Formats: sequence, C-alpha cells, structure tokens
Amino acid sequence: MAAFVALLRGINVGGRNKLPMKSLRELLEGLGFEDVQTYIQSGNVVFSAPKKGARTYGAKITAAIEAEHGFAPNVMVLDATRFEAAAEGNPFPDGESAPKSLHLWFCEAKPKAPDLDALATRAKSNERYALEGDVFYLHAPDGIGRSKLAEKVERALGVSATARNWSTVSKLREMLSAS
Repeated sequence: MAAFVALLRGINVGGRNKLPMKSLRELLEGLGFEDVQTYIQSGNVVFSAPKKGARTYGAKITAAIEAEHGFAPNVMVLDATRFEAAAEGNPFPDGESAPKSLHLWFCEAKPKAPDLDALATRAKSNERYALEGDVFYLHAPDGIGRSKLAEKVERALGVSATARNWSTVSKLREMLSAS
C-alpha cells in the first residue's frame, strides 16, 4: 500500500457542489481505499491504496462522486513522494511564516508553453512566483485575494491546476507522515 493525496476542485464553494466530508470519506472507503482522512471542507483527502492503478484513482473518485452526488469535480491524485517533493521544492521558504500568503498550484501536467510574461505584467512588486516542473508557486504577501496575478495563473500555464495554501500543504504533509 502507498499513501496518496487527493485534491478536489470546486466543491463546497458558494453553496454549490456540496459534498460533506463524511460522505466523501465513506465514498472513498467504498472504492476500497484505506486510512481515509479529510482536511477542511474544500476537498483534501489523504488515503492509502495499492500503487498499481494509481493513474486511475482521480477518474474513479470523480465518477463515484458524480454517481452519488450528481456533479463531477476535477480530482487530482498525487502520490506522497510527488506531494512531498512539491513542498520541499518551495522556492520561497520565507513565505512559510505567513502560510496563507504562499500558494502552490498543482498542475495536471507540466506546462508545455506557459505564458509567464503575462503573469509578470500582473505581478505586484512584492509578489514572487516560480514554475518548477508541474508546480507553480506564488508568494503574495498582500494576500491571494488581492493578487491580480493569482487570478490568471491557470490560463497562463495552459493546463488544469488546483491551488492550496501553505497551511493546507503543511497539514496534508503531517497527515501523510502519520499514515
């Protein structure tokens, strides 16, 4: 068995796509996953499963949610090694002291032709960002809600991605190490 992180996108936002975490845990257990734990209501799950078949886990989870709840969220599944490498690769360690100002976008694939120039024109003078493989890092000291750059990240990267702040990344790392 191996440890995985599932990052669900677009659930429990603005009263839409409601998915209680208890229901999500039960659904994943019903799919045969073990040691299922959720973190906050925005769709962060740590679980154990066989390494074989890991590439299909996101699609299986999406299909099960659609069958049971009537909507199909994008679900990105990362093995513990990949998730840990993304956290360890943080190029802005000073941002960790204000964990809600530091965000990681986990991309479904490595961006082939990212338009980083488009982001440069939107960045505030105190914002720093970097694309490292399939992870985009943004340190926005004034907050992500005030960042003009943050709202254009996915379009500029040209791939589907889901973001998590450093608080969430840190908590998921704790959960992975405990599982």
